[in-house]
Amino acid sequence: MRGLEVKDLGILGGKRNKEIGKVVLLPVEKIAPNPSQPRKHFDEDSLQELCRSIITNGLLQPVTVRKLEGDKYELVAGERRTMAYRSLGRDFIPGIVEECTEAQSAVMSLVENMQRKNLNYFEEAAGIARLMSEQNLTQAQVSARLGKAQSTVANKLRLLKYPQKTQEKLLHAGLTERHARTLLRIEDPEVLDAAVEHIVGNGFNVEQTESYVEHLLDKHKRALKTKIFVVKDMRIFMNTVGKAVDLMRASGIPVDMDKRENDCHVEFILKIPKSAVYNPAGEQRGPQKPMAASYE
Repeated sequence: MRGLEVKDLGILGGKRNKEIGKVVLLPVEKIAPNPSQPRKHFDEDSLQELCRSIITNGLLQPVTVRKLEGDKYELVAGERRTMAYRSLGRDFIPGIVEECTEAQSAVMSLVENMQRKNLNYFEEAAGIARLMSEQNLTQAQVSARLGKAQSTVANKLRLLKYPQKTQEKLLHAGLTERHARTLLRIEDPEVLDAAVEHIVGNGFNVEQTESYVEHLLDKHKRALKTKIFVVKDMRIFMNTVGKAVDLMRASGIPVDMDKRENDCHVEFILKIPKSAVYNPAGEQRGPQKPMAASYE
């Protein structure tokens, strides 16, 4: 089957009112991009390959547009095809004019890209989020319009927790959406970067990635427990000092304890009379001055 060519269709001239639902030739310069286009990355090699295919076979599928005021149009689907025609210097492109609102156009554009697998998983997530925001839709409503399970939509939206730099790193590393969802469990950016390098370097599949992430999280939990134990140990030591003072007092030793805290230290000062410290029978008594002992 030959592709759609200019000579196949002719120019409709003033018959614009008969365009709806039919394949017609549209002036490329009159077609504006879709402001809700979710696709942000267009591979140059792939675009050149499309150009060569159009030269050889023509355009196999017309673009879809919606009518604007005057003689202008807005793309609903087919941005790569329109870009290829502009690159080739073609003045007209075969297209189908649909009667749809801006909101309907946004949904159609996202659905078309998702069905063709044109979007990476972060572009899909961003497109869904934008659709919900601009059209004031709930997850359930957007799920119904896209023909996706609500759990699928929710999982995709979770991916937007990643900052832009991390998104680019995951895509550049060639990790799948399931890899990305698994790695969401790692909150520390430095640990995440190291994990990505380890996973890519070892060629981990999703199952191996899940096991590795579980290992990292268990390691973090063990480290956290160790830290808590140290804090509790210090409290035990501090309580032990207090109990020792109580025991000394119960034994008749006059001891005075002063506890002080500053930004750097917790300080205990114990004051015990020399007469209670030295052996009265074997030591010469001097002036009864208190002796201070400091423990930091």
